[in-house]
Amino acid sequence: MIYKSYLIEKNIAAINENLVLIYGENVGLQDEIKKEIKKTFKDSEILLFNQDEILKNSNLIFTEIANNSLFEKEKIILIDQSSDKITKTIEELSQHLDTQKIFLFAEILDKKSKLRNYFEKSKNFAVVPCYEDNEQTLKRIVLDKLKGFRGLNTENINVIIRNANLDRSKLNNELNKIVTFFQNKVVDTVNLEKLLNIRVNEDFKFLRDAALLGDKTKTNSLLSETYFDTDKNIFYINSFYQRLNNLKEITKMEKNKSYEQKVNQLKPPIFWKEKPNFIEQIKKWNDKKINAKLDELYCLECIFKSSNVLNKEIALKKFIVDVCVSANS
Repeated sequence: MIYKSYLIEKNIAAINENLVLIYGENVGLQDEIKKEIKKTFKDSEILLFNQDEILKNSNLIFTEIANNSLFEKEKIILIDQSSDKITKTIEELSQHLDTQKIFLFAEILDKKSKLRNYFEKSKNFAVVPCYEDNEQTLKRIVLDKLKGFRGLNTENINVIIRNANLDRSKLNNELNKIVTFFQNKVVDTVNLEKLLNIRVNEDFKFLRDAALLGDKTKTNSLLSETYFDTDKNIFYINSFYQRLNNLKEITKMEKNKSYEQKVNQLKPPIFWKEKPNFIEQIKKWNDKKINAKLDELYCLECIFKSSNVLNKEIALKKFIVDVCVSANS
């Protein structure tokens, strides 16, 4: 059965099945679901594995399933980084489940995915797709987390959401900072912008836009002037993701419409101050170039998440230079 993520986000007990696949690009939502699992099953024995551990030694999980008895706590098993490689093992495990529950967490799985198809075709398993958030879902999170705070006007809410760049994990981090800083529960714009380091984020947006415009002089200048915060590498990547995906949406629209009309159709909308730059970027990028850069960006993100040795700032700067070159090709 396929469940809507918003239905089980705060009530994981709504899932009756013992075998559950939770997948999608929304890592922040997956993290919240994991917290809800641990909260809901706090009296159970919760075991954490990743796919590689199980593939290297499948006896690990089979032993845990087999060792269940009336005198032991209910077992809840979480498996991270799941992919098609684990499908065969899960097929075998499904034959031995009793009261145990297994939750598999995976990134994006396309329609041809063996793992996704295995779960979707079964009437006995559950599937929870975690799609990207939009402004409405993030606004709901802000209002829920900051309930009772004064000064939370539309401008401040938009500042918080834009700064998170539609990333739920980033948004939750920022909201935790706000709750800690504004202990009197009164939010003011000046201190909010200082707290969220808006200036650093705006500087990077200038650099991103210069590269996407193919402005070599400005890009080179900003590369030397912009401060790169190593804790914000994923934010920088998401900033490019969002803009490239916006450009990709434009390429799908009717050709007889003006750039202004196309931009106005985008959801979420482009901030009014960014529209002039965005329209100029449209003229520089076609579908082929956008797809190539999205693929490179995905590879860069994987490297950032898996490597502690790589000089990430150099890798990021190289990507920005390559974007600038591609804009003019």
